[in-house]
Amino acid sequence: MMVKRELYLKRIRPFFDSEMVKVLTGIRRCGKSTIMRQIIEELEEKGIPKDRIIYINFEDYKYRNLGNPDHLYEYVEQQIKDDHKYYLFFDEIQNVREFELVINSFRSTHNTSIFITGSNSRLLSGELATHLAGRTLSFRVMPFNFREYCEFQSQQGSEKRKEELLTEYMKWGGMPLVCMAKEEESKEVVLSNIYDSVVLKDIVMRNKIASPAALEKVLEYLIANSSLTVSGKKIAAFLNDEKQLVSVPTVYDYVKYIIDACICDKVPRYDIRGKRILAFEEKVYVCDLGFFQIRKNRVKDEYNYIVETLCYNELISRGYKVYIGKTYKGEVDFIAQKGEEKFYIQAAYMLSGEKTIEREFGAYDAIEDNYPKYVISMDRLQVGRDGIIHKNLIDFLCGE
Repeated sequence: MMVKRELYLKRIRPFFDSEMVKVLTGIRRCGKSTIMRQIIEELEEKGIPKDRIIYINFEDYKYRNLGNPDHLYEYVEQQIKDDHKYYLFFDEIQNVREFELVINSFRSTHNTSIFITGSNSRLLSGELATHLAGRTLSFRVMPFNFREYCEFQSQQGSEKRKEELLTEYMKWGGMPLVCMAKEEESKEVVLSNIYDSVVLKDIVMRNKIASPAALEKVLEYLIANSSLTVSGKKIAAFLNDEKQLVSVPTVYDYVKYIIDACICDKVPRYDIRGKRILAFEEKVYVCDLGFFQIRKNRVKDEYNYIVETLCYNELISRGYKVYIGKTYKGEVDFIAQKGEEKFYIQAAYMLSGEKTIEREFGAYDAIEDNYPKYVISMDRLQVGRDGIIHKNLIDFLCGE
Protein backbone atom coordinates (compact mmCIF):
# COMPACT_ATOMS: atom_id res chain seq x y z
CA MET A 1 0.00 0.00 0.00
CA MET A 2 1.20 3.52 -0.81
CA VAL A 3 0.36 6.82 0.84
CA LYS A 4 -2.41 8.66 -1.03
CA ARG A 5 -0.71 11.93 -1.87
CA GLU A 6 -3.76 14.03 -1.25
CA LEU A 7 -1.62 17.13 -0.71
CA TYR A 8 -1.02 17.20 -4.47
CA LEU A 9 -4.11 15.38 -5.75
CA LYS A 10 -6.46 17.99 -4.28
CA ARG A 11 -4.61 20.68 -6.25
CA ILE A 12 -4.55 18.70 -9.49
CA ARG A 13 -8.08 17.21 -9.29
CA PRO A 14 -9.95 20.35 -10.49
CA PHE A 15 -7.90 20.13 -13.72
CA PHE A 16 -8.31 16.41 -14.52
CA ASP A 17 -10.34 17.27 -17.64
CA SER A 18 -8.68 20.58 -18.49
CA GLU A 19 -6.93 21.08 -21.81
CA MET A 20 -4.10 22.75 -19.87
CA VAL A 21 -0.98 20.55 -19.74
CA LYS A 22 -0.43 19.44 -16.15
CA VAL A 23 3.31 19.44 -15.35
CA LEU A 24 4.63 17.63 -12.25
CA THR A 25 8.23 18.54 -11.50
CA GLY A 26 10.44 17.39 -8.66
CA ILE A 27 13.62 15.56 -7.84
CA ARG A 28 14.03 12.02 -9.19
CA ARG A 29 12.33 9.35 -7.02
CA CYS A 30 10.23 11.78 -4.97
CA GLY A 31 6.95 10.10 -5.94
CA LYS A 32 5.77 11.80 -9.16
CA SER A 33 5.02 8.46 -10.87
CA THR A 34 2.95 7.36 -7.87
CA ILE A 35 0.84 10.53 -8.13
CA MET A 36 0.30 9.78 -11.82
CA ARG A 37 -0.88 6.25 -10.99
CA GLN A 38 -3.20 7.61 -8.31
CA ILE A 39 -4.71 10.05 -10.84
CA ILE A 40 -5.23 7.13 -13.26
CA GLU A 41 -6.94 5.12 -10.49
CA GLU A 42 -9.30 8.02 -9.80
CA LEU A 43 -10.14 8.38 -13.51
CA GLU A 44 -10.92 4.65 -13.73
CA GLU A 45 -13.10 4.91 -10.61
CA LYS A 46 -15.01 7.71 -12.40
CA GLY A 47 -15.71 5.27 -15.26
CA ILE A 48 -13.11 6.35 -17.82
CA PRO A 49 -12.38 3.26 -20.01
CA LYS A 50 -8.81 1.96 -19.79
CA ASP A 51 -8.33 2.25 -23.55
CA ARG A 52 -8.74 6.02 -23.27
CA ILE A 53 -5.91 6.27 -20.72
CA ILE A 54 -2.44 6.10 -22.25
CA TYR A 55 0.50 5.88 -19.82
CA ILE A 56 4.14 5.82 -20.92
CA ASN A 57 7.10 5.73 -18.52
CA PHE A 58 10.14 6.79 -20.52
CA GLU A 59 12.48 5.13 -18.02
CA ASP A 60 10.90 1.75 -18.89
CA TYR A 61 13.16 -0.08 -21.35
CA LYS A 62 10.22 -1.29 -23.47
CA TYR A 63 9.53 2.32 -24.47
CA ARG A 64 13.16 3.07 -25.37
CA ASN A 65 12.31 3.68 -29.05
CA LEU A 66 9.81 6.37 -28.11
CA GLY A 67 12.65 8.71 -27.18
CA ASN A 68 12.40 9.61 -30.86
CA PRO A 69 9.59 12.22 -31.14
CA ASP A 70 8.32 10.80 -34.45
CA HIS A 71 8.00 7.31 -32.94
CA LEU A 72 6.21 8.72 -29.88
CA TYR A 73 3.77 10.64 -32.09
CA GLU A 74 2.97 7.56 -34.19
CA TYR A 75 2.58 5.30 -31.13
CA VAL A 76 0.05 7.58 -29.41
CA GLU A 77 -1.71 8.60 -32.65
CA GLN A 78 -2.53 4.95 -33.37
CA GLN A 79 -4.29 4.62 -30.01
CA ILE A 80 -6.52 7.71 -30.37
CA LYS A 81 -9.44 6.28 -32.33
CA ASP A 82 -12.30 8.78 -31.91
CA ASP A 83 -13.33 12.21 -30.61
CA HIS A 84 -13.77 11.12 -26.98
CA LYS A 85 -11.43 12.66 -24.42
CA TYR A 86 -8.16 10.76 -24.07
CA TYR A 87 -5.94 11.05 -21.00
CA LEU A 88 -2.24 11.03 -21.83
CA PHE A 89 0.37 10.41 -19.12
CA PHE A 90 4.03 10.89 -20.02
CA ASP A 91 6.41 10.02 -17.17
CA GLU A 92 9.96 11.50 -17.22
CA ILE A 93 9.24 13.26 -20.52
CA GLN A 94 12.65 14.95 -20.60
CA ASN A 95 14.02 11.67 -22.02
CA VAL A 96 12.26 12.47 -25.33
CA ARG A 97 13.93 14.81 -27.80
CA GLU A 98 11.75 17.78 -28.80
CA PHE A 99 8.90 16.38 -26.71
CA GLU A 100 7.26 19.81 -26.53
CA LEU A 101 6.40 19.64 -30.26
CA VAL A 102 4.63 16.31 -29.78
CA ILE A 103 2.79 17.49 -26.66
CA ASN A 104 1.62 20.64 -28.42
CA SER A 105 0.39 18.62 -31.41
CA PHE A 106 -1.74 16.27 -29.27
CA ARG A 107 -3.11 19.20 -27.29
CA SER A 108 -4.12 21.20 -30.35
CA THR A 109 -5.39 18.43 -32.66
CA HIS A 110 -7.15 15.99 -30.28
CA ASN A 111 -9.55 16.06 -27.33
CA THR A 112 -6.94 15.31 -24.69
CA SER A 113 -6.01 15.92 -21.09
CA ILE A 114 -2.23 15.67 -20.79
CA PHE A 115 -0.13 15.01 -17.68
CA ILE A 116 3.67 15.02 -17.78
CA THR A 117 6.40 14.56 -15.19
CA GLY A 118 10.05 15.47 -15.29
CA SER A 119 13.01 15.62 -12.95
CA ASN A 120 13.96 19.05 -14.17
CA SER A 121 12.44 22.42 -13.37
CA ARG A 122 13.41 23.69 -16.82
CA LEU A 123 10.47 21.72 -18.24
CA LEU A 124 8.45 24.88 -17.70
CA SER A 125 10.94 27.70 -18.08
CA GLY A 126 12.71 26.27 -21.10
CA GLU A 127 11.45 23.50 -23.34
CA LEU A 128 7.71 23.87 -22.79
CA ALA A 129 7.51 27.63 -22.44
CA THR A 130 8.19 28.36 -26.10
CA HIS A 131 5.44 26.18 -27.55
CA LEU A 132 2.93 26.10 -24.71
CA ALA A 133 3.10 29.59 -23.22
CA GLY A 134 0.09 30.09 -20.95
CA ARG A 135 -1.16 26.53 -21.49
CA THR A 136 0.61 24.73 -18.65
CA LEU A 137 -0.10 24.24 -14.96
CA SER A 138 2.89 23.49 -12.76
CA PHE A 139 2.83 21.35 -9.61
CA ARG A 140 6.04 20.98 -7.61
CA VAL A 141 6.25 17.54 -5.98
CA MET A 142 8.43 17.04 -2.90
CA PRO A 143 9.50 13.88 -1.05
CA PHE A 144 7.12 12.83 1.76
CA ASN A 145 6.50 15.66 4.19
CA PHE A 146 6.34 14.70 7.86
CA ARG A 147 2.59 14.06 7.90
CA GLU A 148 2.90 11.73 4.89
CA TYR A 149 5.89 10.06 6.57
CA CYS A 150 3.81 9.40 9.69
CA GLU A 151 0.99 7.99 7.53
CA PHE A 152 3.45 5.71 5.73
CA GLN A 153 4.91 4.44 9.01
CA SER A 154 1.41 3.80 10.33
CA GLN A 155 0.63 1.74 7.22
CA GLN A 156 3.78 -0.29 7.96
CA GLY A 157 2.46 -1.06 11.46
CA SER A 158 4.72 1.33 13.36
CA GLU A 159 3.47 2.38 16.81
CA LYS A 160 6.24 4.90 17.43
CA ARG A 161 5.38 8.29 18.91
CA LYS A 162 5.58 11.32 16.65
CA GLU A 163 8.64 12.56 18.54
CA GLU A 164 10.51 9.36 17.60
CA LEU A 165 9.30 9.56 14.02
CA LEU A 166 10.44 13.18 13.76
CA THR A 167 13.94 12.19 14.90
CA GLU A 168 14.06 9.56 12.14
CA TYR A 169 12.61 11.95 9.58
CA MET A 170 15.12 14.67 10.41
CA LYS A 171 17.92 12.17 9.87
CA TRP A 172 16.77 10.25 6.78
CA GLY A 173 14.27 12.57 5.10
CA GLY A 174 11.19 11.57 3.13
CA MET A 175 12.27 9.88 -0.10
CA PRO A 176 9.66 7.08 -0.47
CA LEU A 177 12.23 4.39 -1.34
CA VAL A 178 14.32 5.36 1.69
CA CYS A 179 11.24 5.22 3.93
CA MET A 180 10.58 1.66 2.72
CA ALA A 181 14.03 0.47 3.80
CA LYS A 182 13.90 -1.08 7.28
CA GLU A 183 17.50 -0.85 8.50
CA GLU A 184 19.61 2.30 8.74
CA GLU A 185 22.34 0.69 6.65
CA SER A 186 19.80 -0.03 3.89
CA LYS A 187 18.46 3.53 4.10
CA GLU A 188 21.95 4.89 3.57
CA VAL A 189 22.57 2.63 0.56
CA VAL A 190 19.24 3.58 -1.08
CA LEU A 191 19.74 7.29 -0.39
CA SER A 192 23.29 7.22 -1.76
CA ASN A 193 22.05 5.49 -4.93
CA ILE A 194 19.33 8.11 -5.42
CA TYR A 195 21.87 10.87 -4.86
CA ASP A 196 24.31 9.35 -7.35
CA SER A 197 21.62 8.77 -10.00
CA VAL A 198 20.40 12.37 -9.67
CA VAL A 199 23.94 13.69 -10.02
CA LEU A 200 24.78 11.39 -12.92
CA LYS A 201 21.54 11.40 -14.94
CA ASP A 202 19.97 14.74 -14.20
CA ILE A 203 23.06 16.90 -13.99
CA VAL A 204 26.24 15.39 -15.44
CA MET A 205 24.77 13.64 -18.49
CA ARG A 206 22.03 16.18 -19.23
CA ASN A 207 24.40 19.15 -19.08
CA LYS A 208 27.52 17.35 -20.41
CA ILE A 209 29.58 18.32 -17.36
CA ALA A 210 33.31 18.12 -18.10
CA SER A 211 34.36 17.91 -14.42
CA PRO A 212 31.91 15.78 -12.38
CA ALA A 213 34.24 15.93 -9.35
CA ALA A 214 33.99 19.74 -9.21
CA LEU A 215 30.22 19.58 -9.65
CA GLU A 216 29.93 17.16 -6.72
CA LYS A 217 31.99 19.51 -4.55
CA VAL A 218 29.64 22.39 -5.40
CA LEU A 219 26.62 20.22 -4.60
CA GLU A 220 28.13 19.08 -1.30
CA TYR A 221 28.78 22.70 -0.40
CA LEU A 222 25.17 23.71 -1.16
CA ILE A 223 23.73 20.82 0.85
CA ALA A 224 26.06 21.46 3.80
CA ASN A 225 25.04 25.13 3.76
CA SER A 226 21.31 24.58 3.42
CA SER A 227 19.48 27.62 4.88
CA LEU A 228 22.50 29.94 4.51
CA THR A 229 23.26 32.67 1.99
CA VAL A 230 25.59 31.39 -0.70
CA SER A 231 27.44 33.05 -3.56
CA GLY A 232 29.54 31.88 -6.47
CA LYS A 233 32.57 33.68 -5.06
CA LYS A 234 32.25 31.92 -1.67
CA ILE A 235 31.88 28.51 -3.30
CA ALA A 236 34.80 29.09 -5.70
CA ALA A 237 37.00 30.18 -2.77
CA PHE A 238 35.99 27.04 -0.84
CA LEU A 239 36.82 24.82 -3.83
CA ASN A 240 40.15 26.55 -4.32
CA ASP A 241 40.99 25.79 -0.68
CA GLU A 242 40.12 22.16 -1.49
CA LYS A 243 42.61 22.28 -4.39
CA GLN A 244 39.75 22.19 -6.91
CA LEU A 245 40.21 25.18 -9.21
CA VAL A 246 36.87 26.29 -10.65
CA SER A 247 36.00 29.73 -12.00
CA VAL A 248 33.14 31.75 -10.51
CA PRO A 249 31.08 31.66 -13.78
CA THR A 250 31.44 27.85 -13.87
CA VAL A 251 30.28 27.65 -10.23
CA TYR A 252 27.18 29.67 -11.13
CA ASP A 253 26.49 27.28 -14.03
CA TYR A 254 26.80 24.29 -11.68
CA VAL A 255 24.47 25.91 -9.13
CA LYS A 256 21.90 26.49 -11.88
CA TYR A 257 22.10 22.85 -13.01
CA ILE A 258 21.66 21.65 -9.41
CA ILE A 259 18.61 23.85 -8.92
CA ASP A 260 17.19 22.76 -12.30
CA ALA A 261 17.44 19.14 -11.07
CA CYS A 262 15.26 20.13 -8.07
CA ILE A 263 17.87 19.01 -5.52
CA CYS A 264 18.10 22.48 -4.00
CA ASP A 265 15.98 25.62 -4.16
CA LYS A 266 17.37 29.12 -4.34
CA VAL A 267 15.08 31.46 -2.37
CA PRO A 268 15.18 35.24 -2.89
CA ARG A 269 14.99 37.89 -0.20
CA TYR A 270 12.02 40.21 -0.25
CA ASP A 271 12.31 43.76 1.04
CA ILE A 272 9.18 43.99 3.22
CA ARG A 273 9.22 47.77 3.47
CA GLY A 274 10.16 48.47 -0.18
CA LYS A 275 8.01 45.55 -1.45
CA ARG A 276 10.58 44.30 -3.94
CA ILE A 277 12.69 41.21 -4.49
CA LEU A 278 16.39 41.72 -3.81
CA ALA A 279 18.75 40.26 -6.40
CA PHE A 280 21.92 38.31 -5.47
CA GLU A 281 20.90 37.72 -1.85
CA GLU A 282 19.37 34.27 -2.10
CA LYS A 283 19.50 31.44 0.40
CA VAL A 284 19.68 27.80 -0.64
CA TYR A 285 17.61 24.91 0.81
CA VAL A 286 18.12 21.22 0.06
CA CYS A 287 14.87 19.42 -0.85
CA ASP A 288 15.36 16.40 1.44
CA LEU A 289 17.04 16.18 4.84
CA GLY A 290 18.47 12.76 4.00
CA PHE A 291 20.96 14.36 1.61
CA PHE A 292 22.06 16.59 4.44
CA GLN A 293 22.72 13.44 6.46
CA ILE A 294 24.90 11.71 3.87
CA ARG A 295 26.74 14.76 2.53
CA LYS A 296 27.16 17.12 5.49
CA ASN A 297 30.43 18.69 6.55
CA ARG A 298 29.46 20.93 9.46
CA VAL A 299 28.36 20.56 13.07
CA LYS A 300 27.84 24.06 14.49
CA ASP A 301 24.14 25.03 14.88
CA GLU A 302 23.25 21.97 12.83
CA TYR A 303 19.77 21.51 14.26
CA ASN A 304 18.77 25.14 13.71
CA TYR A 305 19.60 24.69 10.01
CA ILE A 306 17.74 21.37 9.87
CA VAL A 307 14.59 22.87 11.41
CA GLU A 308 14.71 25.86 9.08
CA THR A 309 15.16 23.61 6.03
CA LEU A 310 12.34 21.37 7.27
CA CYS A 311 9.96 24.33 7.62
CA TYR A 312 10.87 25.60 4.15
CA ASN A 313 10.22 22.21 2.52
CA GLU A 314 6.94 21.89 4.41
CA LEU A 315 5.72 25.23 3.03
CA ILE A 316 6.70 24.25 -0.52
CA SER A 317 4.94 20.88 -0.20
CA ARG A 318 1.78 22.74 0.85
CA GLY A 319 1.94 24.86 -2.30
CA TYR A 320 3.13 28.18 -0.87
CA LYS A 321 5.45 30.64 -2.56
CA VAL A 322 8.24 31.37 -0.10
CA TYR A 323 10.58 34.33 0.33
CA ILE A 324 13.13 35.43 2.92
CA GLY A 325 11.82 38.61 4.59
CA LYS A 326 14.27 41.52 4.69
CA THR A 327 13.64 44.35 7.18
CA TYR A 328 15.73 47.41 8.02
CA LYS A 329 16.73 45.67 11.29
CA GLY A 330 17.49 42.23 9.93
CA GLU A 331 15.42 39.44 8.40
CA VAL A 332 12.53 37.05 8.97
CA ASP A 333 13.12 33.43 7.96
CA PHE A 334 10.07 33.06 5.71
CA ILE A 335 7.21 34.95 4.10
CA ALA A 336 4.67 32.36 2.86
CA GLN A 337 2.02 33.29 0.29
CA LYS A 338 -0.78 31.41 -1.45
CA GLY A 339 -3.50 33.44 -3.13
CA GLU A 340 -4.74 36.00 -0.60
CA GLU A 341 -3.18 34.10 2.32
CA LYS A 342 0.08 35.38 3.76
CA PHE A 343 2.02 34.81 6.99
CA TYR A 344 5.51 35.01 8.46
CA ILE A 345 7.60 32.27 10.11
CA GLN A 346 10.67 32.30 12.33
CA ALA A 347 12.14 28.80 12.77
CA ALA A 348 14.48 27.66 15.57
CA TYR A 349 15.50 24.32 17.08
CA MET A 350 14.93 25.33 20.72
CA LEU A 351 14.18 28.62 22.44
CA SER A 352 17.01 27.90 24.84
CA GLY A 353 17.22 31.18 26.70
CA GLU A 354 16.20 34.84 26.81
CA LYS A 355 18.74 35.77 24.14
CA THR A 356 17.31 33.21 21.68
CA ILE A 357 13.72 34.16 22.52
CA GLU A 358 14.51 37.84 21.94
CA ARG A 359 16.23 37.06 18.63
CA GLU A 360 13.32 35.01 17.27
CA PHE A 361 10.43 37.18 18.47
CA GLY A 362 12.37 40.42 18.02
CA ALA A 363 12.75 39.67 14.29
CA TYR A 364 9.16 40.91 13.93
CA ASP A 365 9.72 44.29 15.62
CA ALA A 366 10.28 46.04 12.29
CA ILE A 367 7.15 44.58 10.63
CA GLU A 368 4.07 46.74 11.09
CA ASP A 369 1.43 44.85 9.06
CA ASN A 370 -1.19 42.55 10.58
CA TYR A 371 -0.45 39.29 8.79
CA PRO A 372 -0.06 36.28 11.16
CA LYS A 373 3.40 35.86 12.64
CA TYR A 374 4.72 32.54 13.97
CA VAL A 375 7.76 31.30 15.83
CA ILE A 376 8.22 27.54 15.36
CA SER A 377 10.51 25.42 17.53
CA MET A 378 10.80 22.00 19.16
CA ASP A 379 9.74 23.43 22.55
CA ARG A 380 6.53 22.07 24.03
CA LEU A 381 6.02 25.05 26.34
CA GLN A 382 4.30 27.90 24.47
CA VAL A 383 5.91 31.34 24.91
CA GLY A 384 3.96 33.57 22.47
CA ARG A 385 4.00 37.33 22.95
CA ASP A 386 2.72 40.56 21.35
CA GLY A 387 0.29 38.63 19.15
CA ILE A 388 3.10 36.44 17.77
CA ILE A 389 2.07 32.77 17.89
CA HIS A 390 4.56 30.20 19.16
CA LYS A 391 4.00 26.72 17.67
CA ASN A 392 5.61 23.41 18.43
CA LEU A 393 7.32 21.99 15.33
CA ILE A 394 5.33 18.74 15.32
CA ASP A 395 2.04 20.63 15.72
CA PHE A 396 3.00 22.82 12.76
CA LEU A 397 4.02 19.87 10.58
CA CYS A 398 0.90 17.84 11.41
CA GLY A 399 -1.60 20.73 11.40
CA GLU A 400 -3.66 22.06 8.53
